[in-house]
Amino acid sequence: MFPNSTQALNWMFKDEDVVKEHKSKTNRAFIKRHASTAVGQPSDFFLSETEEEEVAYYFSVKMSEFCAKFKPPMPRAVKGTAFHYFKRFYLNNSVMDFHPKEVLVTAVYLACKVEEFNVSMPQFVANVAGNQERATKIILNNELLLMQELQFHLTVHNPFRAVEGLLIDIKTRNGAGDNDDIEAWRHDIDHFLDLVYLTNAVLIYSPSQLALAAIIHAASRHKVNVDSYVTGKLFGGQSQEAIMHIITCVRNIRMMVKNLPEEPTSNINALTKRLENCRNQDNNPDSAQYKRKIEELVDEEDLLMQDHIPMKQARMETGDMMGVKVLSPGGG
Repeated sequence: MFPNSTQALNWMFKDEDVVKEHKSKTNRAFIKRHASTAVGQPSDFFLSETEEEEVAYYFSVKMSEFCAKFKPPMPRAVKGTAFHYFKRFYLNNSVMDFHPKEVLVTAVYLACKVEEFNVSMPQFVANVAGNQERATKIILNNELLLMQELQFHLTVHNPFRAVEGLLIDIKTRNGAGDNDDIEAWRHDIDHFLDLVYLTNAVLIYSPSQLALAAIIHAASRHKVNVDSYVTGKLFGGQSQEAIMHIITCVRNIRMMVKNLPEEPTSNINALTKRLENCRNQDNNPDSAQYKRKIEELVDEEDLLMQDHIPMKQARMETGDMMGVKVLSPGGG
């Protein structure tokens, strides 16, 4: 199922270098388009690719905290899907074009819908700090944009079902400790996957590979060796090349998690202040340009409606609606 999904066909990349190159192109394209707005040297005014990544990581952590504190408690699949949306969006969009604090709440709201976690808009924004009416407008204004940038590929395969399948298989076939001991791995599995979503691993490795990496990580934390289970039972009969491939994938995933910064960069406050200055003001809800753009869109809609009303009235006056002749009162 996963190999034929839109996720596998459109949103998976060979390695982290390819993902970084996508983001580098996005950064360069934004700076080129908006070079005329720079105050001073563009290199000092705009965020670099590395600085964009630091800002995106900071707001990824904030999104994780938002999901963890959400009321009512949020299913893990919602959080996983939201992270996929957030990461996909910033492959082809700069944080200077669309602010992450606005995209992250929109991504979570859309994920709630897609994963059928039924919360109303008032329930949702009750979890947002600050002006909830403003948050509602931002989410509604950005929802269609987000779906368009995702190419309407909204179904996401997360690793959680694969984790359950692997745990059942280990309990059935491995015999490494009793089932209660294996159930004790869950906290470490969940924590590992929370960290995985802060990396680019979800854009590179399949859900089953992420699940296996989480299982192996948890097993090692509990001092249980599952190497013989992986090579002999789980992948028994596979070629040595295939086994080495999965071992390499698991090692790379664990390394990506290990290399995560323990906390956001120390100059994140300075970066977010610079972002407020260099961001695309056409997409800043607090800017005059944005308000003017919205007014123009409303005026455009009003004109279209005005053009449409006389036509509709003329059709009613002639009594010709959808090809059906309507008789006036007392008429023959």
